[in-house]
Amino acid sequence: MLMLKSSLFILCALALTAHVQQSEPAIFGEGVISTRDYESSITIAPDGKVAYFVKSTPDLSFRVILMSRLEKGKWTTPEVAPFSGEYIDTDPCFSPDGTKLYFASRRPVEGNSAKADNDLWVVEKTGTGWSAPRHLSAPVNTDSQETSPSVTTDGTLYFSSNRPGGKGAADIYRAKLVNGNYAEVENVGDVINKPGPEVQVFVSPEDDLMIFAAVGRPDGQGSVDLYLSRRVAGAWSKPVNLGDKINSRGIDSAPRISADKRHFYWTSTRGYGSEDQQPKQLSYKELSGKLQGAGNSLGDIYQIDMSALPH
Repeated sequence: MLMLKSSLFILCALALTAHVQQSEPAIFGEGVISTRDYESSITIAPDGKVAYFVKSTPDLSFRVILMSRLEKGKWTTPEVAPFSGEYIDTDPCFSPDGTKLYFASRRPVEGNSAKADNDLWVVEKTGTGWSAPRHLSAPVNTDSQETSPSVTTDGTLYFSSNRPGGKGAADIYRAKLVNGNYAEVENVGDVINKPGPEVQVFVSPEDDLMIFAAVGRPDGQGSVDLYLSRRVAGAWSKPVNLGDKINSRGIDSAPRISADKRHFYWTSTRGYGSEDQQPKQLSYKELSGKLQGAGNSLGDIYQIDMSALPH
């Protein structure tokens, strides 16, 4: 009995230690998923075993969706997703049941030339992998920009768009799925959307929590910050800035929550060189090491416990 109690105590202590370690921002998949390159926009399958994310050129002019698997506790060397690599693709997002993957792309529509703006697309799971990408029809896609898809359990699609008639430069919209087709697109309203751009969004499967990225708000920590809103009595609450653990002086965007609601993921350009002054002078070798690895402020994927978010 004494040994059993001791073992339980050790297990509990380890669990608490792991929780403390995740209560501060940590680079996700360092050296494999987050590297010296610009990585962003991760989405993880509901079972936690497959991750899709974006790797970009430093100036973000070209973006490719990659895939990595969790095997024996480690993420495998990423591979280019079978539906990506030829055109500019970004913002992958699993449906809550993992059977669909939505993303934004500038690929051609119906044989036309590649688009100058992003549209929303979806691939569906098959017995051998993914289906061919399917372009989402109107009223979701327009001649304007549509990016950052997020889907609820009932199929409601949230996204960002700079279409005419919005509250600002880019707004968050939603379209309900009715009998397999999208109903008219709705602006989510001026509690969320302000004159500045709202450019990235994640909504919980239950449609009761929204986290989005907004540009240049007065209470912002940097150029792009993340905000949280909850649905209360059928309406979205006033957004709350996620604070300086998550938001930095750089760009913080592409929010995601794990299916088990334990972890929060986002993309940040924090890291070496993002502050005006550094703790100490580095040798050339040390400086080169900082610039050639994850955390070089080019753009990495970060993880933190959900408990770190405002309640």
